[in-house]
Amino acid sequence: MPDGTVAPPQGGWRRHRKRILGGVATAAIVGAVFVFVLPRIADYRDVWDVMKGLSWQDGVVLLVATALNLSTFPPSWMVALPGLAFRQALVMTQASTALSMVTPAGAAVGMAGSYSMLRSWGFSSGSSALAVAVTGVWNQFANLVFPIVALVLLTGVEQDHPALRTTAFVGLAILVVAVSAFAFALSSAERARRIGSLVARLVSRVRRLLRRDPVNWGGESLGRFRSGALQLLRRRWHVLTLATLAGHLTVFLLLVVCIRVVGVTGGEVSWVEAFAAWALIRILGALPLTPGGLGIVELGLTGALVAFGASNADAVAGTLLYRSLTILPTLVLGLLAAVSWRSHRPTDRLGSSQ
Repeated sequence: MPDGTVAPPQGGWRRHRKRILGGVATAAIVGAVFVFVLPRIADYRDVWDVMKGLSWQDGVVLLVATALNLSTFPPSWMVALPGLAFRQALVMTQASTALSMVTPAGAAVGMAGSYSMLRSWGFSSGSSALAVAVTGVWNQFANLVFPIVALVLLTGVEQDHPALRTTAFVGLAILVVAVSAFAFALSSAERARRIGSLVARLVSRVRRLLRRDPVNWGGESLGRFRSGALQLLRRRWHVLTLATLAGHLTVFLLLVVCIRVVGVTGGEVSWVEAFAAWALIRILGALPLTPGGLGIVELGLTGALVAFGASNADAVAGTLLYRSLTILPTLVLGLLAAVSWRSHRPTDRLGSSQ
């Protein structure tokens, strides 16, 4: 440039602009939900009146349900990575979940954080990557199964929910494809290498279009993953499944507690209907529109609860209470974990496993 200054790289400016536009869009969505949409469903003063009616006994029940929810984060990781201590798993899951809540990339950043923490504690790259991949796959399988189960339960009590029915059918199709692809990739070493090479080429092409470097993994990486995954799943698939379900279902339990303490009775919204609403918003929350599904989940869950029979003020109060107890404790603990995680040395792992 004539004045001697250096122009910023064009690719860097494009990425910077995309991040700015993404942040503006996220703020617009969240602001619209909390400032315009939810107040039209129920006046916040009415919602506050509901909250003020909670007793100290309700607070104790909410505290116990929240603690139970947090305590079920680590077990699936402990199953997927033998030798990982409960305290380490709790620190890692809180930190990585907090990262996934506050960053636009969501789950990808959380998985990268989990891998980095495991490596720093002395676990091998292969076992760390395997644990991250297997727990991620099992969690996604669970999220896809829940709407299908909810639709079956609603059908059993002769109820219908068009949005849930559509979600369940889409989830079923994705689940069949995902399980088939997973089983196909694990069925033979040669097949795993071919699939890995193909996926690596496709991902590298996409990254080149985005002016990013190609991936540094390929068919051999998936081949090694296949070997480790088969050994792990043959011995522990049932325990991993139970631990994963426990981790998810305690979140549902927390929702039920939240709507019951604000006054939504079983006659207004049964546990089957609550499960259907929860299963629906699990899918909505996974959409990469806002960090942690903020705004999207609140609107979807409130709408589902009202549609099933909850009063507007109770539905909004229960939703906001549920979201507060699933987000705020993890953000606080995740921040503390991010500060202290380097103090959880491999010696902690070795000592706890003896």
